[in-house]
Amino acid sequence: MQHLKPYLLLCCAVLLLCNCQKAPQTYELIIRNAHIYDGSGGAPFKGDIAINADTIAAIGNLKRDIGTQELDAGGMAVSPGFINMLSWATNLMKDGRGMSDLKQGVTLEVMGEGSSLGPFRTPTITEDSAQLYSFADHFEYMEKRGIALNVASFVGATTVRIQEIGYEDRPPTPEELDRMRTLVREAMEQGAMGVGSSLIYAPAFYAKTDELIELCKAAAPYGGRYITHMRSEGNRIEEAVEEVITIAKTAGVPAEIYHLKFAGRANWSKIDAVLAQIEAARAAGLDITTDMYLYIAGSTGLDAAMPPWVQEGGYAAWAGRLRNPVVRKKVIEEMKTDAMDWENLYHLAGAEQVLLVGFKNEELGSQYTGKTLAEAAAMRNQTPEEAAIDFVIADGSRVQVVYFLMSEENVKRQIQLPYMSFGSDAGAPAAEGDVLKSSTHPRTYGNFARLLGKYVRDERVISLAEAIHKLTFLSAKKLKIDSKRGLLKPGYYADIVIFDPDAIQDHATFEQPHQYATGVLHVFVNGVQVLQNGEYTGATPGRFVRGPGFKR
Repeated sequence: MQHLKPYLLLCCAVLLLCNCQKAPQTYELIIRNAHIYDGSGGAPFKGDIAINADTIAAIGNLKRDIGTQELDAGGMAVSPGFINMLSWATNLMKDGRGMSDLKQGVTLEVMGEGSSLGPFRTPTITEDSAQLYSFADHFEYMEKRGIALNVASFVGATTVRIQEIGYEDRPPTPEELDRMRTLVREAMEQGAMGVGSSLIYAPAFYAKTDELIELCKAAAPYGGRYITHMRSEGNRIEEAVEEVITIAKTAGVPAEIYHLKFAGRANWSKIDAVLAQIEAARAAGLDITTDMYLYIAGSTGLDAAMPPWVQEGGYAAWAGRLRNPVVRKKVIEEMKTDAMDWENLYHLAGAEQVLLVGFKNEELGSQYTGKTLAEAAAMRNQTPEEAAIDFVIADGSRVQVVYFLMSEENVKRQIQLPYMSFGSDAGAPAAEGDVLKSSTHPRTYGNFARLLGKYVRDERVISLAEAIHKLTFLSAKKLKIDSKRGLLKPGYYADIVIFDPDAIQDHATFEQPHQYATGVLHVFVNGVQVLQNGEYTGATPGRFVRGPGFKR
């Protein structure tokens, strides 16, 4: 028997080898010759990806397998679709393409910075006469109407507040607060990711810490996250971060700081103290994270140039007060102050660093779009403060502007934070039609391509694998959708982007923002190709991605 042992071992090895040679499989689609970045942050590897229906079926060496359709990735980078952690893509209600983000590889738009699409007491009336009230109504409508990208949202603390209190500067009564908590619970059960706030703006500014804690407590049992445009990103940023930490700890929720920044040159040096606050909270067991956009300028309205007290009651009351000479004089004086009790972005930037980009009034827009507030004021023989006030009155809006506030060095340092994700803080328009009549911030068209081109490839601030991890799985984990999205892995939804790391590039500038990024070749959403060779295919496979508390 001893002399038979080598023979028996050989037979076993042959049988084992035969068993490993499985029969060729047929899949609906195979992406060949991929340089795979799976979203985990690990090193890339070469292989193929098979898709059946909306799901990744297999990854690896699939040379023996067959795809009913096959796509040669040509050695390009293949990764999970990117997650936009701060989106204002409500334009998907009317135009489901999401072109500015689709061309950058975004497959999930996450909305809800303070304001959200519902819940509303008075319905949104759509073009086809649908009446939408609840949080879920709006996203289910998008999905039914047809969207290229997936959508998700936090429920807006401001939206909830307005339903009960309106635009008044006062705390809720116990009964109002109870109804506000109920609205949050209902939104969580309908799929909200958590509670979002935007605390520099009226009427959000009027909400005190205890009110926000109560709303977050309502979201906590559902696994919700608190996500916030803090009460200050400038003069009182340390106090604002402390409020975020207090809310997270007291309500028992994780928290994310929207678009972390240090606004105003005098505040740039506060980065060390603020990061120490965040890291101390994380070391103590709190899940505090951040996101950002990749520019040294932010964009919002001229409401961020005027004190919140003058805005109480909404736009009509605000504009009415600004017409009063006594109030006007007081507002001008406060605009000139380095305020500590409200976020005065006008003073932090200076009139020469405030760019006018969005008027509703076409006559105003044709004269002043692209001018700084200082230049526009000189054209009108006014002070910048007077011009800002008159623009708000004449335009019938808060007027969209760009504030140059931040440090490039801080931007690079923030990109490297292990808990940093990315968001455009913008809509997802197509560069066509009426959109071209006004300007915008270049982040609308370039935020994600700018990360991968400028900061990864050109300046090597972080590696490509790390950047993709932050754009995908890290963000999915924060949203608690990591069981199905954010990785290239069998069983996960086939949200996939194929791009050229050597060519991906943002082209939008502050002077000419309506320019698409280039370098993204193909995008799949839920297994369906929505971008082919850089062009939209017409497909609308996007879905409403619901949060962890969703109840069917």
